[in-house]
Amino acid sequence: MMQLRDITKTYTLGVQQLTVLKGVSATIKAGEFVAIMGPSGSGKSTLMNIIGLLDTPTEGTYTLEGRQVSSLSERDQAEVRSRRIGFVFQAFNLLPRMNAVRQVMQPLLYQGIHRHAAQEQAEKTLKTVGLGDRMHHMPNELSGGQKQRVAIARALVTSPAILLADEPTGALDSKTGTEIMDLLTKLNAEGVTIVMVTHEHDVAAYSQRTIHILDGQIHQS
Repeated sequence: MMQLRDITKTYTLGVQQLTVLKGVSATIKAGEFVAIMGPSGSGKSTLMNIIGLLDTPTEGTYTLEGRQVSSLSERDQAEVRSRRIGFVFQAFNLLPRMNAVRQVMQPLLYQGIHRHAAQEQAEKTLKTVGLGDRMHHMPNELSGGQKQRVAIARALVTSPAILLADEPTGALDSKTGTEIMDLLTKLNAEGVTIVMVTHEHDVAAYSQRTIHILDGQIHQS
C-alpha cells in the first residue's frame, strides 16, 4: 500500500539547514497495524506528516496505492489526503459548537456529498465506534474517550486507505487509553490499515510491527 524510498527532509532555518530525516525507506502493507516509535526530535512526527501528505520530502519518493504522491501538486495532494487518509490526533481537534454527528459529517460535506447521505453515513460510523447514543452531544458533554471516538469516526467516515493516529492515547487516562487501543485493534481486524506514532511501549505493543526511528534514520523495523 505504501512505499517510502530514501526519504530525506531538510528544513532551512535562517542560514542553517537542519536535516530531520536521512534516507528513510519503509514499506507498509494493506491491513497492517504499524507503530512508529522514537524519542523527541527523532523525526517520527516529520515522517508521519510526510505519510499524511501534510509535508513533502526534500528528496526521495512516496508511493501510495501505486501512485507516486510525493511529487503531486499541493491541490492534488489535498485531494488524495481528503479521500484516502484519515487523521486522529492527541488533542481530538473537535469543533466546539458542533455535535458529534455534525463533526463526523464534515469530511463528507467537503467532498460534496449531499447532507442527508452524509448524515446517514456519519450516524453509521458513530455506531461503529460505540457512540450510537451520543450522536447529538456537544464536545463539552463528552468524556475524553468519547471525544477520541468521535475523532476516530470522523477519520473513518470517508473509508480512507489508511488511518494515521498521532499519540491517540496521549490525552487520556490509562483505562480510557486501553479502550481506544482496543477499538483501533478491532478496526484493524476489520481491515483498516493503521499507522500510529507513539512514545509508549505498552501502546506500541498493540501494533503488529514497530518501526524505531532515531536521529532521522530507521534503526529497527
